[in-house]
Amino acid sequence: MPYTQPSRGDVHVNMPLSNIAIAYLQAAEHFVAAKVFPNIPVMKQSDVYFSYDRGEFNRDEMEERLPGTETPGSGFDVDADSVYYCRTYGIHHDIPDPIRANADGPINLDRDATEFVTRKALIKREVTWVTKYFTAGDPGDTWTFDVDGDTSRSGSFDPTSAANNNVVYWDSASSTPIEDIRTLKRYGLESTGFEFNSLTVGQAVYDALIDHPDIVGRLDRGQTTGPAMANQEALAALLGLSNVYVMKAIRNTAAKGQTASHSFIGGKNALLSYVPPTPGLMTPSAGYTFSWTGLLGNSADGMRIKKFRMENLASDRVEIEASYAQKLISADLGAFFGGIVS
Repeated sequence: MPYTQPSRGDVHVNMPLSNIAIAYLQAAEHFVAAKVFPNIPVMKQSDVYFSYDRGEFNRDEMEERLPGTETPGSGFDVDADSVYYCRTYGIHHDIPDPIRANADGPINLDRDATEFVTRKALIKREVTWVTKYFTAGDPGDTWTFDVDGDTSRSGSFDPTSAANNNVVYWDSASSTPIEDIRTLKRYGLESTGFEFNSLTVGQAVYDALIDHPDIVGRLDRGQTTGPAMANQEALAALLGLSNVYVMKAIRNTAAKGQTASHSFIGGKNALLSYVPPTPGLMTPSAGYTFSWTGLLGNSADGMRIKKFRMENLASDRVEIEASYAQKLISADLGAFFGGIVS
């Protein structure tokens, strides 16, 4: 019997490597829905929260007090008609017994299932956040101040008028993003008494800002060694903001079995808003997230993950639920820039 040179397949059987496994898991820090507006844990799925008329707090009513006279009285009205309702979203992933029995290391089916459904929950929360706060419209549709990107700027700029709310695309060298943001901060401050302190941008908008010659030029002044670096912290300091959030998360909008169609969830938009350092009973904010913690097992952000047996399917089920309400609290405390890059 003639001898033959053994092939690679004769001497080695492919096995999963014990130190590497490849999965496309988006980093949690790419999602901003849980960061931009304060989170308020609530025990009930729905309830009433109070709203105050800011005009009552900003009126000049104090008068000189003459001897033997009373001081003038004043007060404020409370709106008790504002209601939140935490909707519950959920998804699961099943691990059939034959798959578990046949799995090789480094596959950890429970861990992989947990990470898989967690990413689904993060994507859903980001998408619902965009639907609530990050959608273009005319001034007053969502936010009192609404600005559209265009090839030219309106002659008589007015962010409260759909006919005069255009500014030049921020990825154009002739645009003035620093002045645009400062102008909207002034509008908001004059209207509410609160200065917008937070900027949330899509990835394309962030890229345009950190490459804009006006921003790079201002950061470069006084630079002695090394390049002038525009990052989120430097951009926030330059614009006089507490935070700059970049929406890096993506989603696939194609149905299962179809060619994947990925895009940034945040699109080409930006939101300038006022956000308090901490939420409070009489503390205004552009938005709040009410997270239902009263449901057994829910975390502070309203999520819970369960693993339980599905005997009828001969499978273990890993399931996640998220219960929250994203509420726009004050339309006057936000300025939306829709399609702000070309």
